[in-house]
Amino acid sequence: MKSVMPFAALSALCLAASLPAGCRSAPPAAGGGAPRIILDTDVGSSTDDLFALEMLYRYEEAGRCRLLGVVVDRPGEANAAFVDAMNAWAGRPDLPVGLVRRGPEKAMVFIDYAHVADSTDADGRPLFPRAAPGPDGRPDGWVLYRRLLAGQPDGSVTICSIGFLTCLAQLLESPPDDLSPLGGAELVRRKVARAIVMGGAFAKDAEPEYNFAMDPEAVRTFFRLWPRDVDVVFSTAEVGDAIDYPPALVLSDIGPTDRHPIRQVYLQCDCDTGQRMWDPLAVVQAVEGDAPFALGDRGTVEIAPDGGASFARDPDGNCRRQLPGDAAWNASMLEKIRSFNR
Repeated sequence: MKSVMPFAALSALCLAASLPAGCRSAPPAAGGGAPRIILDTDVGSSTDDLFALEMLYRYEEAGRCRLLGVVVDRPGEANAAFVDAMNAWAGRPDLPVGLVRRGPEKAMVFIDYAHVADSTDADGRPLFPRAAPGPDGRPDGWVLYRRLLAGQPDGSVTICSIGFLTCLAQLLESPPDDLSPLGGAELVRRKVARAIVMGGAFAKDAEPEYNFAMDPEAVRTFFRLWPRDVDVVFSTAEVGDAIDYPPALVLSDIGPTDRHPIRQVYLQCDCDTGQRMWDPLAVVQAVEGDAPFALGDRGTVEIAPDGGASFARDPDGNCRRQLPGDAAWNASMLEKIRSFNR
């Protein structure tokens, strides 16, 4: 088994073009406008979720964000356990993880990789040791949202949603409790600066986008209850469609180490499934802001029963969309994603 430096010590992996020099092993206190981020992910199917999470670790080490917690919106303890393994590998075993309990049980799985977290070396020892959840288990996703939001300054949190909107809908419907005297929608209005949502297909006659189609009722609830004075920016599938990170390139960038969970996924699973880098684009905007993107006009969104979405321009609307880039922009964004993975 090859020896490998701890993740947090790999400062040489942080390219100057993407991150300030000097990766740190402990998460910095949020300050100087660094966004406080909650990641909401359907980990356990597509690998772009894994790159998105890895990027947040690296951004945090560089002091560019504070990752508050991860909400897993795909049902299954194994999916949440994979995030536990990623967190421990990244030096963040303390990072809280919530799991949806009433979610889309029949959501399509493209790459079934959750089992990789239980991989062992030649001597039968875990490749990715991590602590088990406490005696009370991990919280429901919407409960973790309430707990995290209640403890943050007003208007300080960015929600980065790269999966289903199930837990967010449940949060918005939640009543006051011992975590906060505010109902869910008011808690969001008080604490959230904006949400960056990977989802939606707004072209005329477009098929419902996957993240919306898997739980359309939750999507409808989200748009009905989300506060109108809190912005939502959509990173739609068409923006990431042109950003391909082929498996051979992924493995080459990571290099020959056994103890890298994404590498093990690519070694043990067939990841040549048309995977594109949709989810990392939401992370880039959540951390770096709007500058790397061209954004469309403000507007409002309507959701059909099947999860189909339509966008209407409205200068007073709280919704905006990333616009697809040209070939040069696509290449530069792929290079940014790769720089976090080397």
